[in-house]
Amino acid sequence: MSRVGKMSITVPQGVDVSVTEAQISVKGAKGTLVRPVHRLVKVSNESGKLSFAPTDDSAAANAMSGTVRALVNNMVNGVSKGFERKLNLVGVGFRAQATGQKLNLQIGFSHPVVKDMPEGIKVECPTQTEVLIKGADRQVVGQLAAEVRAFRPPEPYKGKGIRYSDEKVTIKETKKK
Repeated sequence: MSRVGKMSITVPQGVDVSVTEAQISVKGAKGTLVRPVHRLVKVSNESGKLSFAPTDDSAAANAMSGTVRALVNNMVNGVSKGFERKLNLVGVGFRAQATGQKLNLQIGFSHPVVKDMPEGIKVECPTQTEVLIKGADRQVVGQLAAEVRAFRPPEPYKGKGIRYSDEKVTIKETKKK
């Protein structure tokens, strides 16, 4: 059995988990997340502990038990603590502004770039060059951060662009004659 799939998940206080054959629903302070359960995995909830077991002895069922366990663990952590991604804008005149569910970026183009945030995602700008994307769904938060970064990825010669806060950009040396 998968090493990850063998571990059980302890449901924290204030998080409600309901398991049916078709889907698993996790409700907490940060929101509600629903995910379909794969047919090769059996999920059971015994007094606040979630356990995952493959339905047969195939390698695919074994792998899926670990995958489903990791996804459900992210759901439980998301509705209790939440996830966030921090982006930095590096460049002269690069600015970000959050207004409601829209992120307005001025990143060196002739026009401002506006990105709409989906339901359940909160965007903040603590300073003009920092963007903080928060939400309960880890996959959505990471995908939105990647989409915002894709507007102007860091270029290798001066390092200008949008980068993750923990990203290291290697600066290349200019071409010599």
